[in-house]
Amino acid sequence: MKLHDLSPAAGSRKDRKRVGRGIGSGNPKTAGRGHKGGKSRSGASSRPGFEGGQMSLARRLPKRGFKNIFRTEHAVVNLVQLAKFAGEVGPEQLVERGLVHAGSRVKVLGQGELSAALRVRAHAFSASARAKIEAAGGVCEELPA
Repeated sequence: MKLHDLSPAAGSRKDRKRVGRGIGSGNPKTAGRGHKGGKSRSGASSRPGFEGGQMSLARRLPKRGFKNIFRTEHAVVNLVQLAKFAGEVGPEQLVERGLVHAGSRVKVLGQGELSAALRVRAHAFSASARAKIEAAGGVCEELPA
């Protein structure tokens, strides 16, 4: 058997129904679209979320919360992940190892322990991460935004 011998099982595939193609198509007169109205006309469709004039779901539900447009997102890295590094660790090294995306701001959190002294460069540090890095003899260097 070769690739060109393969074909779907008999009866498993059906041709698409072509509406509005005359009386011989098996869908005469209204072509299976019913009678009149917007849904029978070509190219006509209602907008997304339209419920026939009924108050839409988006307007029936109450507003909730707000979005802070000044929020700064940080990619989070824990000390457990930094323990595998030696010497100096910065956003460039984290990107190389696939721990953060390029161009993202990095925040170091204090989950895990450090045994070696590291020079860690990041945009933000949690209090516990800063304490653990310095306790291990390392240095925390905060990068500008």
